Amino acid sequence: MKKCKGFLGVLAVFVLLFVMAACGQDAASKNENGASQAGETSEKADDKLKIGLSVSDLTLERWQHDRDFFVAKAEELGAEVLVQSANGDEAKQLSQIQNMLSQDIDALVIIAINSDALSTVVDQAKAEGIPVLAYDRLINGSEIDAYVSFDNVRVGEMQAEYLVEKVPKGKYFLMGGSPTDNNAKMFREGQMNVLQPLIDKGDIEIVGDQWVKGWDANEALKIMENALTANNNNIDAVVASNDNTAGGAIQALQAQGLAGKVVISGQDADLAAVQRIAEGTQTMTVYKPIKVIAEKSAEVAVQLAKGEKVTSDTTVNNGKVDVPYIKLDPIKVGKENIVDTVIKDGFHSYDDVYKNVPESERPARP
Repeated sequence: MKKCKGFLGVLAVFVLLFVMAACGQDAASKNENGASQAGETSEKADDKLKIGLSVSDLTLERWQHDRDFFVAKAEELGAEVLVQSANGDEAKQLSQIQNMLSQDIDALVIIAINSDALSTVVDQAKAEGIPVLAYDRLINGSEIDAYVSFDNVRVGEMQAEYLVEKVPKGKYFLMGGSPTDNNAKMFREGQMNVLQPLIDKGDIEIVGDQWVKGWDANEALKIMENALTANNNNIDAVVASNDNTAGGAIQALQAQGLAGKVVISGQDADLAAVQRIAEGTQTMTVYKPIKVIAEKSAEVAVQLAKGEKVTSDTTVNNGKVDVPYIKLDPIKVGKENIVDTVIKDGFHSYDDVYKNVPESERPARP
């Protein structure tokens, strides 16, 4: 009798377990349409691409736009994006990238702070089979898979060309970008392509040449103050390599009553810079359609994450390899074409750009 009861007890346990398993399987395997889902969800999660995006400094307006467009395009293409900002700290960028590499990413995209300081993490990524894309700033001395940027030498040429059209002869001050940013050197190369022949002719005199650490506006302000003092305010043009440094320089010029009298270049078409152009205190900027570079970079990153080959029309040598270079075209922006460029593209709104300009001095709305 005891054996029988024991047998019936074991049998009951097996029946109960079978029923529970069947119910669990049924619940997990059906979605609201009655189709199998659990296996698909797991498989889909495994298949979703993950891209790491290391941004040099999200405190700068320019990179906020890049991040937003990049993430939107990557998600549209079916990828998840992990974004981290180093806020201008080289050591922090290295640490953040190492952290990303531990999070099972399929591709790594880097907007470098220091073009020469990333070989350790890039080599680590390559050892782990993770492709690397240099976004807008070339990474030197490492085996990267692709580089997407604007024609940076042309950017510098545009800056110098525009100022030379306004002031063909005079005293020029050169305000370079961050000395650790490879792009800053390319901008300078382009600027000198235009300026050197005029320097050789004696039409232009370079009265100062400074590089701005971290592209910092406060640093640019101090540099410009010192330059004005050293030259008794006798400066006709400032070749500033981006809008942030131009903004700092213009503060110094304003303090001396020279804003709008000294021509000054910029780059990135930041809202504050385009407002200054509309108001007449900044002469020009170089607009690099951010949506274009961000979306193209997202497309290339997804290609790399899928293991696909990236094609380009040209390459650039970074000191280690010839890197496929997807080169995009920049655009000059002055007071005369703000509406037809940054406003027409929706990069900034008409009302934002001209909010400090009297109605009678504004161009027609697009």
